[in-house]
Amino acid sequence: MTDAFSGTDGAPAAASTPAELIVEADGGSRGNPGVAAGGAVVIDAATGAVLAEIGVDVGIASNNVAEYSGLIAGLRAAFEIAPAARVRARMDSKLVVEQLSGRWKIKHPAMQQLAREAHEVIAGRPVQLEWVPRADNARADALANEAMDRRESFRRDLAVD
Repeated sequence: MTDAFSGTDGAPAAASTPAELIVEADGGSRGNPGVAAGGAVVIDAATGAVLAEIGVDVGIASNNVAEYSGLIAGLRAAFEIAPAARVRARMDSKLVVEQLSGRWKIKHPAMQQLAREAHEVIAGRPVQLEWVPRADNARADALANEAMDRRESFRRDLAVD
């Protein structure tokens, strides 16, 4: 499932930055609520090169809060790397994809706030959300687990050849 819910002004990305990025995002909680974290990986869509790995410690929270946190961190990193890039955000959370697409209501206040924050990051930018099976989201899942194990947030920017 894909959902494009933001437009672009038609301006091309700068030559030195990727025109399209993929953000793989995930979140997890050990207990629900429990120790929770989000994870994201930013990938150059043209080359497949991993540009950044992010882990977001969210303390004690639900899995859904962690999912939103991973997505938001991944989107922020993507737009820091390439502000004009098109972004395909892939997640195994159907809930987050459907809520941000406006097809499902958001009843929980904490998730309403996180959805607002995600929309603010996306505002006016070309972002496409895509649900993927859990098996296709292993890199982001591993980063979320690393952040849970470490109980701290981190970001690794990787060299671009």
